[in-house]
Amino acid sequence: MIKVERRPRVLGRARPHSALLVTLLLLTGVACSGTGHAPPGEPGATGAGDPLFPTLGNGGYDVSHYDLALDYTPDTNRLRGSAVITARASQDLSRFNLDLAGLTVLGATVDGAGAAFTREKNELTLTPRNVIAKGATFEATVEYEGTPRMSEDSEGAVEGWIETDDGATALGEPTGSMAWFPGNHHPSDKATYDITVTVPKDADGDPYDVVSNGEPTKAEDKGDRVTHHWHTGEPMAGYLANVTIGYFDITRERTPDGLPLYLAVDPDEAEGAEDTKELVPEVVDWASDRFGPYPFSSAGAVIDHLPGLGYALETQTKPYFDSAPEESLVVHELAHQWFGNSVTPRTWQDMWLNEGFATYAEWLWQEEHGGRTARQTFEAFYDGSHPESEGIWEFPPADPPTGAQVSSPPVYGRGAMTLHQVREAVGDDVFFAVLRTWTERHRHGNADTSQFISLCEEKSGKELDALFRTWLHEEGKPSRSRL
Repeated sequence: MIKVERRPRVLGRARPHSALLVTLLLLTGVACSGTGHAPPGEPGATGAGDPLFPTLGNGGYDVSHYDLALDYTPDTNRLRGSAVITARASQDLSRFNLDLAGLTVLGATVDGAGAAFTREKNELTLTPRNVIAKGATFEATVEYEGTPRMSEDSEGAVEGWIETDDGATALGEPTGSMAWFPGNHHPSDKATYDITVTVPKDADGDPYDVVSNGEPTKAEDKGDRVTHHWHTGEPMAGYLANVTIGYFDITRERTPDGLPLYLAVDPDEAEGAEDTKELVPEVVDWASDRFGPYPFSSAGAVIDHLPGLGYALETQTKPYFDSAPEESLVVHELAHQWFGNSVTPRTWQDMWLNEGFATYAEWLWQEEHGGRTARQTFEAFYDGSHPESEGIWEFPPADPPTGAQVSSPPVYGRGAMTLHQVREAVGDDVFFAVLRTWTERHRHGNADTSQFISLCEEKSGKELDALFRTWLHEEGKPSRSRL
């Protein structure tokens, strides 16, 4: 069922029966055709073609920038938003879709002119007054409001807009970002962001803190409300966008190299998070030596107090932790700034390029800081004695059967085991040269498994198809003879 929202009236010379026909076609979601008067151009696709999430994302355009203005009231969990989306048409575009879950659309424009819009499930379709020519840059604005959704998967993990005990946080992997702003929410379409959030002061007159990606540009006190501005100048996939609202102890520092650090810690987690403040710059420095220069203009972390969430997320520039994190988790989420955030998978099927690399970064950190060697960790995963090894043989890491399984154990553990097999096959010098070349060659872009295999073969001069086929694509546990 297509729900038609109120739209601007379009004046014209159509006779009464023609106007009625157009109205009926709009109400049924059917495009006019065969009349001889249809404008040129084609509708953008309703999905980005992802093999695991076929309706996620959209076709016909590429977004370059999001300018999001949010007004949020924590007491009522009500959100009002304005999204200004700057994009370039990749075809002659008669209409196009945006991903948006829930919320009520109040109005839409394209290049300043009123645009018709319809809703069907998570698809918001905008029809501009004129066809957008291929190659043209255009600006779409959507005004919306409502109670943003929190969604739950089959295993009980939640994402989307999540209320906390003193505010809220937005966590988007893999599809939750559409719960709080409309956009092209597929990782292949990265963009820069400006995020402005206005929140009230509480009953005591104290302001809420607002933390987001990138760097804060200013905060404006407007009496009973405060507006916070954040800017992300490097491209970011939508699932990595984050807004966290609450009360935090804020620390602003710089690394010895001058990189700005921004850490926000919930007072309830302050005692347990003391080590994290020292650990973040240490890990950034360590990872920069091994994986190449840090890819963003700032770093940091958000340590919230959200009992029961059960996971952390590599939100760009500032990983989100639901409580004071363990050392290995800090390493994992910061490694994602290179693997996943800067170099982003082209489709969700390549998620092992995120999680396998971040998991292997944990192994490398342990190896260099008095723990097990990476080989010993590999063996513990192989023989099942490692506490995180359960379930790693359920499916091949590069072939998750469903979208719900992109964050399952094979993607992490067996993905990391694949990298260790590559390291042993090509030697340390080549292996670390591969990692640095990978992060340099695809910096702020998208890449896939075939490109990683080609790079490994290019740098090593070896044929590695059998290795990758065994570890990434074959069912079951590889035999010892293949180690």
